[in-house]
Amino acid sequence: MADKKVTLTKADRRSVMLRSQFLQGSWNYERMQNGGWVYSMIPALKKLYPGKEEATAALKRHLEFFNTHPYIAAPIMGVTLALEEERANGAPIDDAAIQGVKVGMMGPLAGVGDPVFWFTIRPILGAIAASLATSGSIIAPLFFFIVWNVIRIGFLWFTQEFGYKQGSEITKDLSGGLLQTVTKGASILGMFVMGVLVPRWTSINFPIQISKVELADGAYINFPKGEISGNKLQEILSQQADGLALSKDKITTLQNNLDQLIPGFAALLLTFLCMWLLKKKVNPIIIIFGLFAVGIVGHYFNIL
Repeated sequence: MADKKVTLTKADRRSVMLRSQFLQGSWNYERMQNGGWVYSMIPALKKLYPGKEEATAALKRHLEFFNTHPYIAAPIMGVTLALEEERANGAPIDDAAIQGVKVGMMGPLAGVGDPVFWFTIRPILGAIAASLATSGSIIAPLFFFIVWNVIRIGFLWFTQEFGYKQGSEITKDLSGGLLQTVTKGASILGMFVMGVLVPRWTSINFPIQISKVELADGAYINFPKGEISGNKLQEILSQQADGLALSKDKITTLQNNLDQLIPGFAALLLTFLCMWLLKKKVNPIIIIFGLFAVGIVGHYFNIL
């Protein structure tokens, strides 16, 4: 294979891009988007590795864990295509380097996809389409469908091409350690982003009652019996805005104390526990069902 250089044509890369739209078609709890990733890479891998053993090894290499925003996967896929192409032509790129680039890039880039696509572009297009729809225009659904897909497919193609070209530049400097530097930097940034998102993704509540104190008159809202008039309701809402409690009993839970000391500490400990179990080669499916069991039992005994 070293005698004749194998090159991925634009048609090959376009086939990968089109297949990448099914990235989440076989999403699973253990390795998440790995099935869709392999399906996307098949056209390129078949050309780069015509031999059965090499092709099988390449497919297994890309069946490892992968998960990121489905559109942001495009530049990662482009870099991976470049690395696989260089490897097929004899470059000293091992499995760990390819997987390291994928894992290192998917973390930080995942945090970009949601705010750009789900929280900016899609709501803007939806608002314009809704405005057209309220005026009775049949163009509204067509506008949203066409414009959204033009933006989406255009982004997939151009960012994949950008990643492919940049990936080729990275592989030219293997001796200088550029690939290792990029991988390490992306991994550090990815871990930082994941750490910041732990309190947002993981929620633990300990409702165990620590204390119960009866408040003095005037420290809580005294709701009248019977029907409440408009003026009285306005007064109650005003009292609540001033900080008055809704009940005369102030209840402090274990979670209140933990939040005052270190907010999100329990979620962080749970994350470290899951990481430790994964390091010990515990099956992720067992961890997931274990968390389900702990949550159900904890809720039954009013611990969680």
